[in-house]
Amino acid sequence: MAAARARDAERDAILAALAPVADGIAATFGPVCEVVLHDYRRPEGSVVAVAGSLTGRAVGGAMSEIGMRVLARGDEAADELNYLTRTDRGTLVKSSTMVLRDSTGAVFGALCVNVDVTAVGQVHTLLGALAGLGAGPPEPPTTTFGNDIDSVVEAIVDAHQVRQHRGWAQLDREERLRLFRDLDARGVFAVRRAVEQVAGRLGISRATAYSYLSRSRTATGPAPDGGTA
Repeated sequence: MAAARARDAERDAILAALAPVADGIAATFGPVCEVVLHDYRRPEGSVVAVAGSLTGRAVGGAMSEIGMRVLARGDEAADELNYLTRTDRGTLVKSSTMVLRDSTGAVFGALCVNVDVTAVGQVHTLLGALAGLGAGPPEPPTTTFGNDIDSVVEAIVDAHQVRQHRGWAQLDREERLRLFRDLDARGVFAVRRAVEQVAGRLGISRATAYSYLSRSRTATGPAPDGGTA
């Protein structure tokens, strides 16, 4: 118990020290920049500091699916630097997610820097068209940033459904297991009440969702019953 308290105190101190760093980074880059500090001990409300307002999040807000993916990897997580994504409002964002570790090497949070590069992307497209260079780079994925963890979970489930072009009833057993494996790998089930929420989004019972999650983690045994809620 004493060791756990000491570990939490160390993590709290690291987060407290990084809060003014977040302010400094955002001030340096100006209104196109947002810096978000996350404490993964509270996945449903991981945001402990925000500088800037690019994604509209506030202290106490939820992590995005990017944070869920890092959380799912646990201590094996690595920094994700200079990747492009797009908000659901169409803003093109260049981001870096840097994991935070305590003195034992355990991952407990992240410092995320987001920069609005929408104008840069538009100029790149224009110059490419003028130079006759053809199609530009692939469209970056859309990421849901929000203060509500439920909206983030729902967006991940819905995106998977769109990629499949089919609903739950049209999926075979292996596709259903793959769906749950994918959601699990992306950290969805690290969130409290996520299984119930996924079940509701898919139109299945909570028992069916728990059964498929269990089967997806073992990849053995007969197919669970596919009832609806």
